[in-house]
Amino acid sequence: MRYLITGITGFAGSHLAEYLLEHEPEGQVFGTIRWRSRSENIDHLRGRIHLIEADLHDSSSLRRALEISRPDRIFHLAAQSYVPASWVVPAETLEANVLGQLNLFEAVRALGLEPRIQIACSSEEYGLVYEHELPIREDNPLRPLSPYAVSKMAQDYLAYQYFKSFGLWTVRTRGFNHTGPRRGEVFVCSNFAKQVVEIEAGRRPPLVEVGNLESRRDFTDVRDMVRGYTLALEHCEPGEAYNLCSGHAYAASELLEMLRDYTGVRFETRPDAARMRPSDVPVLIGDSTRFRKVCGWQPLIPFERTLQDLVNYWRQRLGSQAA
Repeated sequence: MRYLITGITGFAGSHLAEYLLEHEPEGQVFGTIRWRSRSENIDHLRGRIHLIEADLHDSSSLRRALEISRPDRIFHLAAQSYVPASWVVPAETLEANVLGQLNLFEAVRALGLEPRIQIACSSEEYGLVYEHELPIREDNPLRPLSPYAVSKMAQDYLAYQYFKSFGLWTVRTRGFNHTGPRRGEVFVCSNFAKQVVEIEAGRRPPLVEVGNLESRRDFTDVRDMVRGYTLALEHCEPGEAYNLCSGHAYAASELLEMLRDYTGVRFETRPDAARMRPSDVPVLIGDSTRFRKVCGWQPLIPFERTLQDLVNYWRQRLGSQAA
């Protein structure tokens, strides 16, 4: 089996590559990488994966990547994935996420390939959700509240359209929030963990800068999430959408308390206007019944362990930087 991961250098992409190498030892893992991409997430995998320089904006480079890899399975993870950035660079977000996927699909069609393709969609597509609609199922209305959410909704429906129009084998996984080691520091769990570790190390005063502490999100460990991605391509119906989530939500304020309990670090909080969004989704709690029934999947890693591993990741990383 030949696997292609777009965005292999990213958070989820690197964990997916690890999972495939461990559980599919006879397979070959290829990944697209841009010349300017940081590679620290996959440096430990060098020699075990095949990297191909390509960019979603450049259809010819994507075609070349597909010609080299000839994949049986494609995991399309590459994207502009930071919600606040989508308000600053909405055009770039839409171009990277929507046109990038379009370029990928057209390259597959031009080469006459028949891979199974997983599209990493997002719970942000649901956007404004009312209390009576919780937990969110796949048939819930999509009311996106950010340019990022609009771009993921477009990716979602583009995958459906290409399945219906051209028979492209696609499955849409609507992943709710996921976190763990290697998560970028701009994302809430990782950002809080890094600030707490910096306080622990005496590198900042005992003050954690925060945004909206009342927003509630359904968190899953990234290692459970990428396992779900692989199951989706083996067991799900093409053209369909599936929620991947834990079914339990935590407020941002609860994350801070859990980090305080685990580390023993004492700190205060200070609101930071730069961390507030023009419009914020108040609560996202998902229902993954459809996916669990089809794939037998469920999260295996407790959220407490996820946060502990994230703290230890930042301890190691900041310790290495200091050394």
